[in-house]
Parts: sequence; C-alpha cells; structure tokens
Amino acid sequence: MSLELKRGFQALANAVADTSFLIDWIRYSKSKLIFKIFDVIYIPESVLAEIRSERSLLWIAEGLEKGGLAVFPELPDISREALNLVSKSRRLPVRPVDYPEAFCLVVGKRLDLVVLTENGGAIALKSYDPEYSSVIVWRGIDVLYALWRAGYVNSFKDELELYQQETKHIYSGRDLAKYGDYLK
Repeated sequence: MSLELKRGFQALANAVADTSFLIDWIRYSKSKLIFKIFDVIYIPESVLAEIRSERSLLWIAEGLEKGGLAVFPELPDISREALNLVSKSRRLPVRPVDYPEAFCLVVGKRLDLVVLTENGGAIALKSYDPEYSSVIVWRGIDVLYALWRAGYVNSFKDELELYQQETKHIYSGRDLAKYGDYLK
C-alpha cells in the first residue's frame, strides 16, 4: 500500500468531492458504502452546480438528508486561491485543473480533507506543485481499496470489476499496477 493510502486510510473522517468523482461513484450500485469510510463528504457549491442528472441529484439529496453529505460554501479566500491554481496550471505544459477541482484541492489542503476526484488535472497537480504535494487525493479505485481493507467488501478485485462494469470507468494499467498484488 502506498504511503499516501496509509496516511489517508488512518485519517478518514471527512472528504471533499468533485464532479468527476461523484458522477462515476453514484453509478456504482454500492455507492452508499462510502459513508462507512467518511463521516462527512463535502460538496462545494461549484460542484453541486455542475450536477444535472436526476439520479445524481437524488443520491446527493438523500446524502444531505442523512448527514453523510454537506454543502461547502464558496468562501472568497478559497475561491481566490482556486482561481490562482487554475491560472497557474494553464501556464504550464501539463494537464490544467478546472475551477471546481481546484476549489476541492484548496479545501483539502486547508482543512486536511481527502480530495475525491477522477480529474486528471487535479491528480497531476500534486506531482508538480509542492504546495499541494501533501494533499491526499483519492480516486474511486482508492475508495474501493479502503472499503476492502476495512472489511466492507469481500474482494477488492471483484469489487473493482463490478465498479468498472457499472460506471464504465476503466482504470489504466498504470492505475492498476499500484494495486497489482491485491488484484491477483
């Protein structure tokens, strides 16, 4: 298990989720299991504004009602830092980060929350911006691994196959290599 996963697995209380993560995760038939790992998952207002599907909105409404989800307000100082991150990422020859994902990264950094994303720009930012290198960023595969490690699913490999089938999100060989020993 990577150091980041160990750190994240030990400190799972709260997270902040972006649109890319939510859209995929909500398609997963066992999506409610995520509330076994996180006490509260914050959804920034900018992320909530991007959600359009009825299924996603119903899942979010239920999560808000039960207290597993909470809306994170657009705070001016976090918004400014997120906008600066977007601008900085667009000046570099790397995959840029968009505003909602940048907002999640800033919130994750400032409040020590796990950032849930499938956005390549947000994931890449950790590798080139030392200010954000310590932010814990998880993708769906990482959440599935944590669910398995915590005993909420029986087989990481089977659960990952189900997740990929249901969400149509297929992880690359490089993504899977990180968990190679656990997928045999």
